[in-house]
Amino acid sequence: MDRKVDIAIIGAGTAGLNAMAQARRADKSFVLIDGGKLGTTCARVGCMPSKVLIQVAEDYHRRKIYGRHGIEGVGALRIDLEEVMEHVRHVRDIFVDRVLANSTDNLEEELIERNARFVDPHTLETDDGTRIHARAIVIATGSTPIVPEPWARQFGERILTSDNLFEQEALPASIGVVGMGVVGLELGQALHRLGIEAYGVDQEETVAHVTDPVVRETAIDVIGKEFPLWLGHPAELSAAGDRLRLRAGEHEAHVDTVLCAMGRRPNLDGLNLEAIGLTLAEGGVPAYDPHTMQLEGFDHIYIAGDVTGHRPILHEAGDEGKIAGFNAAQDRPVAFRRKPQFAITFCDPNIVHVGAHWAELAGRDDVAVGQMPIGPVGRALIMGQNKGVIRLYAEKNGGRMLGASLCAPRGEHLGHALAWALRQELTVFDLLKMPFYHPVMEEALQAALYNLVQNVEGRRGPLMELDPLD
Repeated sequence: MDRKVDIAIIGAGTAGLNAMAQARRADKSFVLIDGGKLGTTCARVGCMPSKVLIQVAEDYHRRKIYGRHGIEGVGALRIDLEEVMEHVRHVRDIFVDRVLANSTDNLEEELIERNARFVDPHTLETDDGTRIHARAIVIATGSTPIVPEPWARQFGERILTSDNLFEQEALPASIGVVGMGVVGLELGQALHRLGIEAYGVDQEETVAHVTDPVVRETAIDVIGKEFPLWLGHPAELSAAGDRLRLRAGEHEAHVDTVLCAMGRRPNLDGLNLEAIGLTLAEGGVPAYDPHTMQLEGFDHIYIAGDVTGHRPILHEAGDEGKIAGFNAAQDRPVAFRRKPQFAITFCDPNIVHVGAHWAELAGRDDVAVGQMPIGPVGRALIMGQNKGVIRLYAEKNGGRMLGASLCAPRGEHLGHALAWALRQELTVFDLLKMPFYHPVMEEALQAALYNLVQNVEGRRGPLMELDPLD
């Protein structure tokens, strides 16, 4: 059986669904091909179930400060981990159902629940033999957690990933979390707060990919006082009876299970990319233009979402899907300006990165830095969460904001304010003219801006925060 369409989209995740929406808007014929579980990585195994687990863990963890607030009876609180996991799956299923109801449930012959491979640059073949001839093709196949093959072979079900953690009916008494990036740090802290003996391991000497030395040391100090962080050495795993021996440098522990959070690899296997003469660039991803999402050397094939390995975050996948879908429907691709980099790790305190990384700016003499420790911030003290630091970066001449790195309570909200400022190319002077209420966490941002402005060369009036009337 052969079919002919304007656009073929491989992958029904966030990027693929956004590409599909653009095809529909342009009134183009399309097929959406996916042989896996529908409902997006975010809703099924990523953003949403992890945040449900983190919320439960945070609520339970708050009991430790109830005594100083005069709240009695804390000793009677107990947690049922089987009910926790049932709750996580229940809420997760609500999110998945919402995604399906607003996307693939509304498709008929446009949805092909099969895997597909390239036959030639314009032709795909599904695993039931159907051939699809498309004028343009969007690759949005997502990614898969990385698990060292020897671990998977030797230890089997005792190795978990974020793809199957939330399917566990019960949680182990002890767990090693290998990889202290975003996923590992979030889940490691949450599991510890649920009463599980957890150990965090990473061969890098940082957490959540933080490069700013002040933020890095603050985050490691604050979070490392909650549960062990073994950094700077690769994890070694071996059998120890019915348990696993986890080693990293001089550290060692016996655990029931290991959660692998060592990153994700692009889902490109099985696409038969060699049939179209496509070579992979460094990192195992095809070379492409991030402003058009067009593959290098092809004027009709686009790539979007986690499969690019570039910014594996939902809003980025959505934007890439929109760009790829829009351009797949055009005669000539359009280059789009990408939004500022913005990443949040939902640990406590939140770790947030906006704009340029410190690693990109370190050593430059044209960059001004400002910072504010969270310790004296009134709102943070009231919440019993006065730990962390905010670091801001701006051009020394004129004060245009370049980026920020922070480890702070409610940093998810502070990060949005900074990301919006970067998108509008605001200066530190512009931001200081914004209203800041009292007492709120945004006052910490205001204090960091005041510190930053002292290191910026630019116009200062008698009142930097207010404009005089003409």
